[in-house]
Amino acid sequence: MSIALVSDILREGRPSLSFEVFPPKKAEQADAVSRAALEIAALRPSFMSVTYGAGGTTDRYTLRVSREIQAAHGVPALAHLTCVGAGREQVRAQLAALQSAGIHNVMALRGDIPEDSSVDPPAGSATAQREYPYAKDLIAEIKAFGGFCVGAACYPEGHVECGSPALDRQRLKQKVDAGADFLTTQMFFDNDLLYKFLYQIREIGVSVPIVAGIMPVTNGRQIARICKLSGTWLPAKFRAIVDKYGSQPEAMRQAGILYACTQIIDLLANGVTAVHVYSMNKPEVAAAIHQNLKHVIGGDV
Repeated sequence: MSIALVSDILREGRPSLSFEVFPPKKAEQADAVSRAALEIAALRPSFMSVTYGAGGTTDRYTLRVSREIQAAHGVPALAHLTCVGAGREQVRAQLAALQSAGIHNVMALRGDIPEDSSVDPPAGSATAQREYPYAKDLIAEIKAFGGFCVGAACYPEGHVECGSPALDRQRLKQKVDAGADFLTTQMFFDNDLLYKFLYQIREIGVSVPIVAGIMPVTNGRQIARICKLSGTWLPAKFRAIVDKYGSQPEAMRQAGILYACTQIIDLLANGVTAVHVYSMNKPEVAAAIHQNLKHVIGGDV
């Protein structure tokens, strides 16, 4: 079975809808997560990304879920790979395992720094961190290894650890210069922030495809934690939805899905063709978005 590269899918310029899932943290959760991931894959999205636990704590499950998605439904898997605390031998062994499993799309990330470590110098052993202090260094390593389409993250509102949006955009350019084939954004709830960001990065020469990351908020309690971790700004119209329906689970679920769909429709209408949905391993949420957008996206979706 021939599995497409994400960069090839994006270069076609047609509307694409993809989903993210995360692997289990414990062995007893593995089967349930696999079932959820395969239910989402059965929707035949353009591709699916599979996250990677902090410090590589779920690497074997990332590989397992990625392999299952491709084998069962032919959906390209985008396996996340982080470099905090990772040495060259470890990274190269993981890349070799991915290639052996037929996985050729990788999302290269620095990863979350442990809470008891400073940002400068990065967390982890001195040797490991000298090898991969930033995502751009991991990207360069993957490209040197060869055989992978490489994605990277970008932040329309600036990275929460970077005090300067302009500096953050320069660091993004370094990722692209290191070999990133496409970029996926952190979640955002105001499309105007993305449109401004796209203009700014094109001005500094970032021309690779951009995938817009959308988070359907289906639980009112989620939002405080999301904002704390990511620094994401909530527009007044979204705050009003959470205030009104946050204590009503079914209403919040429906409102959150519809808000995400409205964002996606606006993005597509304004020329952003690639959308990635952070599904939180909820097949019913992915299915609702898929159903709402099937005629807007077109094609098999």
